[in-house]
Amino acid sequence: MNRIYLYLFIVLQFQCAFLLNGLNPNKEDNTKNLLLLLFAVPSGYNWNLPPGFPTPVVPSVNPMSEAKVELGRFLFYDRSLSRDQSMSCSSCHIQEFAFADAKEFPSGITGEIHPRNSQHLSNVAYHPRLTWNNPLMTNLEIQSRVPMFGATPVELGLQNNDFVNRLNANSIYAPMFQRAFGDSSANEQNVRFALASFQRTMISGNSKFDQYNFRNNRSALNASEIRGMNLFNGERAECFHCHGGFNFTDTTFHGNSGSQEFFYHSNGIHTDAYYASLPNDKKGLFDVTGDSADIGKFRAPSLRNIGLTYPYMHDGTFMCDDVNNPNKAAGTGKTKQDCARDALTKVIQHYESGGVSHTAKNTTLIRPFTLSATERDDMVNFLLALTDNEFLTNPKFASPF
Repeated sequence: MNRIYLYLFIVLQFQCAFLLNGLNPNKEDNTKNLLLLLFAVPSGYNWNLPPGFPTPVVPSVNPMSEAKVELGRFLFYDRSLSRDQSMSCSSCHIQEFAFADAKEFPSGITGEIHPRNSQHLSNVAYHPRLTWNNPLMTNLEIQSRVPMFGATPVELGLQNNDFVNRLNANSIYAPMFQRAFGDSSANEQNVRFALASFQRTMISGNSKFDQYNFRNNRSALNASEIRGMNLFNGERAECFHCHGGFNFTDTTFHGNSGSQEFFYHSNGIHTDAYYASLPNDKKGLFDVTGDSADIGKFRAPSLRNIGLTYPYMHDGTFMCDDVNNPNKAAGTGKTKQDCARDALTKVIQHYESGGVSHTAKNTTLIRPFTLSATERDDMVNFLLALTDNEFLTNPKFASPF
């Protein structure tokens, strides 16, 4: 089947699924706009991108603008976007953790535990598929409906347009919506479009690695970090196969891409028997496709800012040893970097072992290899060098409230 027709078929299926599940209370927007989201083109927005970074692709129906970005920043931090006004998008996507949350699993307004770990939002503009296991989540405009309106699990728990009425009753928003969309009244679609615009600006590209690789600062990485980088990109560890390119993932799409490619992998952390014991919302790509060959397959996340996005894997399998309090200050417990070092060492040891045997894993690149203790430390040091401290404190991503 021709690529574009296959793409149209998948997105049309997605539209039908949302109509059936009732996740979008404004269903009249679907017919008019969902197909338009297919035709994504780079916008004329001034991205001010880091060296070595390509221009993100933006849906033509929602071109970037400074006004949308600023409105989206307010909405991202506004608890009016939850049913009981107790949570916002930022409740599970916290800037100091690269917009992850340092928890094994997040929970929504009802306390219901989400089946998967919160992904960080570093460079989310480049992801052709979002979330851990759903190939139907093709852009941020679509994906936001799930945390906003989803019922299994409940996250923000919105059930109707009461949140729009709250926004319209708040005097700060009328001029912001007017500047962003030419209409001073909020509506559900424009809320999602503004949120997507803000999230696309979360570009992280000033780590020690970036200084070394893209800014020609050869002193940015020390000898251990360089050795770790070479192992990461070498044929012994082969990490680059799933975590390659400027964004350290094999699912990246941008203005220079010839076509979209996206992959789902099993990393061998669980056996077939383990997955058989799980409910169908925890089995990976299988949850969407129903194909048994997809059990245990998940999207490879970007390793950008990985030193702050523990616990690792879709279910937080690899945790900091100080799991009960991973954010203690130095002197009273483990620091964030100590916690990341603990957990990353466990991740590397897992891949060294070749993982456990199960059906889906047999189709992946994972196989055993051997590192010395020094080499393992070198790889951890390199991964920690992917942290962009500027991104974690940049006021343009911070709460405006």
